[in-house]
Amino acid sequence: MAVTVGILGGSFNPVHVGHMMLASYLSQWKYVDKVWLTLSPRNPLKDPGELLPDMKRLAMLNLAIKGAPDIDICDIELTMPRPSYTIDTLDLLASRYPELKFKLIIGSDNWRIFDKWREPQRILDQYGVIVYRRPGYPVEKNHIAGLEVVDAPMVDISSTFIRQAIAKGRTMNYFLPQGVYKYIVDNRLYRPEEKKK
Repeated sequence: MAVTVGILGGSFNPVHVGHMMLASYLSQWKYVDKVWLTLSPRNPLKDPGELLPDMKRLAMLNLAIKGAPDIDICDIELTMPRPSYTIDTLDLLASRYPELKFKLIIGSDNWRIFDKWREPQRILDQYGVIVYRRPGYPVEKNHIAGLEVVDAPMVDISSTFIRQAIAKGRTMNYFLPQGVYKYIVDNRLYRPEEKKK
């Protein structure tokens, strides 16, 4: 039977304990066999102000997954033409790893606008979508072919909250995977005075 890999995409700016808890839950409770944290590239059309360069975000992901069973990093989107669409990522992964089965993992906030994605029906039919609930975004339609809604523990932490807290001088070591906060401090990331340089 093919190994099922859940694709959890994001900018991971920075990766935080909420991401890791979700990935760990989905793999340990066997919704999937493995989770690949799939790094989204820096969008050249958007203001890069808040978004760290790809390699810095990748470095934090590498620290985050140390010793994490069944969680890995996928940086395939960094080499793809921009803008890259989720369906293209899934198709490329499927062609590169024909022995694996891929499923998309998204939050219920993204599920609400999923019909606006490129080829949403094909994503559901060909790959399947796992939706985890997010506060304030209930999932009404559960009985859709290819959709699986999971009651993963909800952690209302966002990367935006982390960045804003660091900018105000708060200590975030309990909100981030081991090693990530030290990396942020050592590299003086997300600090307002660094942006002006």
